[in-house]
Amino acid sequence: MTQSSVPFLPFVRPEIDEATIAGVAEVLRSGWITTGPQNQQFEAELSAWCGGRPVRTFNSGTATLEIGLLIAGVGPGDEVITTPASWVSTSNVIIETGATPVFVDIDPRTRNLDLTRVEQAITPRTKAIIPVYLSGLPVDMDHLYRIAREHKLRVIEDAAQAFGSSWNGKRIGQSGDLVSFSFHANKNLTTIEGGALVLNNEDEALLAQKYRLQGITRTGFDGMDCDVLGGKYNLTDVAARVGLGQLPHIERFTAQRRKLAQAYFAGFASGAALKLGVGLPVEDFTNSNWHMFQITLPLANLNLERAGFMDALKQRGIGSGVHYPAIHLFSLYRARGFHEGMFPHAERFGASTVTLPLFTQMTEADVVRVCQAVNEICEQHGK
Repeated sequence: MTQSSVPFLPFVRPEIDEATIAGVAEVLRSGWITTGPQNQQFEAELSAWCGGRPVRTFNSGTATLEIGLLIAGVGPGDEVITTPASWVSTSNVIIETGATPVFVDIDPRTRNLDLTRVEQAITPRTKAIIPVYLSGLPVDMDHLYRIAREHKLRVIEDAAQAFGSSWNGKRIGQSGDLVSFSFHANKNLTTIEGGALVLNNEDEALLAQKYRLQGITRTGFDGMDCDVLGGKYNLTDVAARVGLGQLPHIERFTAQRRKLAQAYFAGFASGAALKLGVGLPVEDFTNSNWHMFQITLPLANLNLERAGFMDALKQRGIGSGVHYPAIHLFSLYRARGFHEGMFPHAERFGASTVTLPLFTQMTEADVVRVCQAVNEICEQHGK
């Protein structure tokens, strides 16, 4: 099957309905297009989703992580434990605050931060932990917060990919410490660009608002003060209206993603891929929102590299992605003393992972097509 004979299947495509598109047009016509009433409503609905906890929106998930660190009091001289298997923003924001990222290797099964190794990395300088819920799969929250309580550490949950995920029946965001969501274009709920930070109380929410807009506090018609160093991180009403249109569908989105993930496991139950050693994610259809479906390639058993594998998929009309190269092997981090061999599980995962298509408009027939393509490539190029 060639690309010319079938429609191209991207690895992600947002679902935005006509009512949302019409709603965005109304916002544009209203004359109030930056942060305003739509954003206030979006924050209120997100708060209700998170069990009534205060929620503040931002223009990116990266901003929510950085502000979360600042609210947690992280700064120069502190250390923050996190995973090297994430988008680089997770650790970049630690450096931005003046603190030091301390990486801990991943659990090769869950591909998340290996909590059994975290306590070994704690020092007197450790101030916080940033776990990452890769592909929407949470870490063991009970274990995570037991560590945090015992060592008096703050937790900033990098739940960028986990909106709609849960732990033991409770939505991510309903409990815990600070929780950071991303609403980037490829996320399960999108505002095109954007994010939200779930906070513990109104004092933290007010501080988040200050950091969001230049540290400013307004009183009355003309009162204004600046008492903290903030930035420009506010979400526009145009973006908030997209989020308001997405939120009522999130449970349907999650159910469809889980259905497609189940179809992937069924599609890979037999064939050359598994026989050759292709790795599949954990089969969690309760907690994970299935933001992504990632396989790992048995590169030692293939006569082509990952790029060649992805190109072979493209030639069959199928898109794919890479999420993520190990952070500590980027030049910025090598310059800080990191090198190969320090976190072998994350390195192996980062070098071999391929993200397959998974989005709500896909059908199970699309999944069958992808599985057949993967099996065919493995059969053709297996050693």
